[in-house]
Amino acid sequence: MNRPLRISVAGILHETNTFAPGLTRLEQFQGEWSEGWDAFRTRYAGTRTSMGGVLDAAAGHGAELVPGLYAAATPSGMVNAAAGEALLEAVVSSIDPAADGLVLIMHGAMVSERHPDYEGECLKRLRARLGDGFPIAMTLDLHGNISPDMVRHADVIVGYDTYPHIDMYERAVEAFDLLVRTIRKEIDPVRAFGHTGMLVVPQGMMTEEGSMKEVMDRAFEMEADPRVLNVTVAGGFPYSDVPDAGMSFVVTTNGEPELAAACAEELIRMAHERKETFNVSYAGPKEAVAEALSQPEGPVILAEGSDNVGGGAPADATHVLAELVGVRQKALAVICDREAVQEAFRLGIGETFEGRIGGKSDSLHGEPVAVKGRIRLMFDGAYRHVGPYMTGQRADMGRTAVVECGSLTLILTEKRTAPWDAGHVLSVGLQPADFKIIVAKSAIAWQAAFGPVAKHVVNVDSPGCCSANLKHFHYDRVVRPVYPLDAEPMPRMGP
Repeated sequence: MNRPLRISVAGILHETNTFAPGLTRLEQFQGEWSEGWDAFRTRYAGTRTSMGGVLDAAAGHGAELVPGLYAAATPSGMVNAAAGEALLEAVVSSIDPAADGLVLIMHGAMVSERHPDYEGECLKRLRARLGDGFPIAMTLDLHGNISPDMVRHADVIVGYDTYPHIDMYERAVEAFDLLVRTIRKEIDPVRAFGHTGMLVVPQGMMTEEGSMKEVMDRAFEMEADPRVLNVTVAGGFPYSDVPDAGMSFVVTTNGEPELAAACAEELIRMAHERKETFNVSYAGPKEAVAEALSQPEGPVILAEGSDNVGGGAPADATHVLAELVGVRQKALAVICDREAVQEAFRLGIGETFEGRIGGKSDSLHGEPVAVKGRIRLMFDGAYRHVGPYMTGQRADMGRTAVVECGSLTLILTEKRTAPWDAGHVLSVGLQPADFKIIVAKSAIAWQAAFGPVAKHVVNVDSPGCCSANLKHFHYDRVVRPVYPLDAEPMPRMGP
């Protein structure tokens, strides 16, 4: 093929927490909605995102990029049926059938009221429109719940290798490269899928230490074999109650299915041998605050994983906040509370805010907490990522107010904001290093924002839709037996 390749790119990205309150609707995807070349290039050029990686990879290969629709929403509850259908129809119809191939950017744990395996459904519809011979490379989050249909209908699957996720740019470049080699008939990608039958909480998936690092390191060793094109280690997302939830592996080789299967089986054995080590220790909110105050220096991160915004939680849990009111050392917390922000903007900078904040999404995440303080700052909440996670990506907290309540500083936001980047604090004129205690509504991803300054970490055990104690949840759809809900995991191979 002498002419430049024409490569389409499109996708829908959402991590769906089926235990989270409320439904996710189409308008929640409008904040990150890009259609066509100009919009795609304007939004993502120069960013360390998957989309930025695709742009740079296309330029490196001298390929013409043909963007369709890409849309994303902050992790949240189940996607309602109407939104799910509208997004599928829009993405599938946006692909140019005359292109030579497609890079599909998705999460792997998206769920709609109609489709428990949303990514698999998207791929099936793409195959129906484009044909079985149309080359498709898919990128997935490390927390994807991979299904046999995903593996069956995508020629190449490339998942993130890091948690916190700081390699999405590199993985998109890798997927693009493998797609080009597939189109040019330089490789014949064949895949093996292995599911561990294990639900692993996000706190057990940090890729720089512990059992997850050991499994990931073995995957990298496998990739050193020239016959192995990619090994994707997916920790899974335990807060999506779907049949395929849990840790799984996809091994892609160059025309050697037996080798792919052997590698997947070995990784399953490794995970089973370490199943108990994926757990972590926790302290209750009162004990966690006491431990933080006892540390000789800060910042001490109180990782409130049960209200993990990146896992779909409402960002208004108050179990830890209630213990910080009146604290005598400098503490910082971010709370999503639209009503409180509206009141702060009504009052204005310098005025006294007095009211009950947080705890308004449902009873699981606590009751509203009474606070009183001076309104220090108000702004529109728009910023760009400045750290290693999706550098340059736009972010929007909605209207935002900073309220100083004695030693406790509150950042009140209209929109849920995951602490993936220090920009959410720096943008309001605050320096993380100035605080003894920082509440991070995150399991692990907070490290991309606060890791460089953190002196100590306490994992908080509190109620919430992202609790690390999975026995708090009632699962209806996940394939059983599954560890740790059951005594032993049941592995399965496929597709």
